[in-house]
Amino acid sequence: MRQGIHPAYGPVVFRDRAASHAFLTRSTMTSEKTIEWEDGHTYPVVDVEISNVSHPFYTGTARVLDTAGRVERFERRYGKQG
Repeated sequence: MRQGIHPAYGPVVFRDRAASHAFLTRSTMTSEKTIEWEDGHTYPVVDVEISNVSHPFYTGTARVLDTAGRVERFERRYGKQG
Protein backbone atom coordinates (compact mmCIF):
# COMPACT_ATOMS: atom_id res chain seq x y z
CA MET A 1 0.00 0.00 0.00
CA ARG A 2 1.38 3.41 -0.93
CA GLN A 3 1.92 5.76 1.98
CA GLY A 4 0.10 9.09 2.27
CA ILE A 5 -2.75 8.51 -0.20
CA HIS A 6 -5.23 6.60 1.96
CA PRO A 7 -7.52 8.14 4.60
CA ALA A 8 -7.01 7.23 8.23
CA TYR A 9 -8.82 4.03 9.22
CA GLY A 10 -9.81 3.69 12.84
CA PRO A 11 -12.54 3.03 15.39
CA VAL A 12 -15.75 5.07 15.00
CA VAL A 13 -19.12 4.87 16.74
CA PHE A 14 -22.16 5.01 14.47
CA ARG A 15 -25.30 6.17 16.30
CA ASP A 16 -28.81 5.59 14.94
CA ARG A 17 -30.79 8.51 16.33
CA ALA A 18 -34.17 7.01 15.35
CA ALA A 19 -33.67 3.83 17.40
CA SER A 20 -31.30 5.08 20.14
CA HIS A 21 -28.80 2.42 19.09
CA ALA A 22 -25.05 2.75 18.62
CA PHE A 23 -22.31 0.39 17.51
CA LEU A 24 -18.55 0.59 17.42
CA THR A 25 -16.76 -0.36 14.21
CA ARG A 26 -13.80 0.74 12.11
CA SER A 27 -14.20 3.26 9.32
CA THR A 28 -12.50 6.06 7.41
CA MET A 29 -15.29 8.49 8.41
CA THR A 30 -14.40 11.17 10.93
CA SER A 31 -16.37 13.54 13.10
CA GLU A 32 -15.75 16.45 15.42
CA LYS A 33 -18.27 14.99 17.90
CA THR A 34 -17.06 12.33 20.31
CA ILE A 35 -18.69 9.86 22.66
CA GLU A 36 -17.38 7.88 25.61
CA TRP A 37 -17.95 4.22 24.82
CA GLU A 38 -18.65 1.34 27.20
CA ASP A 39 -14.96 0.44 27.36
CA GLY A 40 -14.10 3.87 28.78
CA HIS A 41 -12.39 5.18 25.64
CA THR A 42 -13.55 8.22 23.69
CA TYR A 43 -14.32 7.71 19.99
CA PRO A 44 -15.61 9.95 17.20
CA VAL A 45 -19.37 9.51 16.70
CA VAL A 46 -21.24 9.70 13.39
CA ASP A 47 -25.03 10.13 13.55
CA VAL A 48 -26.96 8.18 10.92
CA GLU A 49 -30.61 8.40 9.93
CA ILE A 50 -31.23 4.67 9.69
CA SER A 51 -29.47 1.41 10.53
CA ASN A 52 -30.34 -2.26 10.67
CA VAL A 53 -32.15 -1.63 13.97
CA SER A 54 -34.62 0.88 12.51
CA HIS A 55 -34.80 -0.06 8.81
CA PRO A 56 -38.19 -1.58 7.89
CA PHE A 57 -36.60 -4.41 5.89
CA TYR A 58 -34.63 -5.67 8.89
CA THR A 59 -37.33 -5.03 11.49
CA GLY A 60 -39.97 -6.96 9.54
CA THR A 61 -42.30 -3.98 9.14
CA ALA A 62 -41.66 -3.60 5.41
CA ARG A 63 -44.78 -3.38 3.27
CA VAL A 64 -45.02 -5.15 -0.05
CA LEU A 65 -46.96 -3.15 -2.60
CA ASP A 66 -49.52 -5.14 -4.53
CA THR A 67 -49.26 -3.35 -7.87
CA ALA A 68 -51.25 -6.00 -9.74
CA GLY A 69 -54.15 -5.63 -7.34
CA ARG A 70 -54.09 -1.86 -7.73
CA VAL A 71 -54.26 -2.09 -11.52
CA GLU A 72 -57.17 -4.53 -11.37
CA ARG A 73 -59.00 -2.32 -8.89
CA PHE A 74 -58.48 0.71 -11.16
CA GLU A 75 -59.79 -1.21 -14.18
CA ARG A 76 -62.87 -2.37 -12.25
CA ARG A 77 -63.56 1.14 -11.02
CA TYR A 78 -63.06 3.03 -14.25
CA GLY A 79 -63.38 0.24 -16.83
CA LYS A 80 -61.02 -0.55 -19.64
CA GLN A 81 -60.85 2.13 -22.28
CA GLY A 82 -60.64 1.05 -25.89
